[in-house]
Amino acid sequence: MSIGRVSRALRCALLGIAVTATVAGTARAEGELLDALKSAKVVELNFVWDARSPLLSFNPPFAASLVNTHKQTTGWIPGISFAADMMYFSGQHGAPTIDAIGHIAHDGKLFGGLSAEQSESPAGLSALGIEHYPSDRFVNRGVLLDVARYKKVDALAPGEEITAADLEGTAKAQGVEVRAGDSVLIRTGFGKFFGDKAKYMGLRPGPGESAATWLAQKKVFLTGADQLTYEVYPEKGTVFPAHRILIADNGIYIVENMNLEALGETLAGRKDYSFVLVLNPPRLRGMTGAPVNAFAIVP
Repeated sequence: MSIGRVSRALRCALLGIAVTATVAGTARAEGELLDALKSAKVVELNFVWDARSPLLSFNPPFAASLVNTHKQTTGWIPGISFAADMMYFSGQHGAPTIDAIGHIAHDGKLFGGLSAEQSESPAGLSALGIEHYPSDRFVNRGVLLDVARYKKVDALAPGEEITAADLEGTAKAQGVEVRAGDSVLIRTGFGKFFGDKAKYMGLRPGPGESAATWLAQKKVFLTGADQLTYEVYPEKGTVFPAHRILIADNGIYIVENMNLEALGETLAGRKDYSFVLVLNPPRLRGMTGAPVNAFAIVP
């Protein structure tokens, strides 16, 4: 079954869209959906995130504690006990995390020309918070541009910039088309260093200004990468042009800290770099980003 047919079937199931008005037609559609899902491979795109995970220093740290323990609650309700936790964590740069469109402003303006200063309060964003992520994109066509594999390396060098020519060359070599509305994930190979904080938080390979412009011109919906800041962090430092171009100028979501190693292996094995991406951030009102549970469905 093709990516397009699987994606349509998943949209029908997950978003509650009616497949057909007849009972028999509905039964057939449900059967096709179940057959497609049973024959598909699910590839998780997440790392395990905890207080020891890499996190940019200017973001609030991850912290969690059990407020109620099983020991404390034994006897509160006959026959059972329970544990309840409280978590405090940065809304950005987790494992993985999506940036809301209101996260980045350019010359004081959010995407669409809104004033950044007039679109925020101590409680969060009053415009373009992560709660506005569109539900019709919970399931979307995904494309992996495996730049590391294209360049025949396990991982790109620290601080190496991915250019528009790199993305174009990777897509051509893989025989995959990047279409308007796609979710484009970029593998640098740096995700394999997630457990090595010194290396993972040091100089990082990633898309640069020309690559971001290329993605914007393709009119993609979302883009993600397998490192801390999505875009390249070279020795000279950065003013984050990819964030500006993608989020503030074009309203394109960015996902950071994705685990793309298994996906890269799976897609290379089947020689087809398109898949179904399932990604749904929680509805956190006014937040500038959110942790996500993301996975790929590969026919």
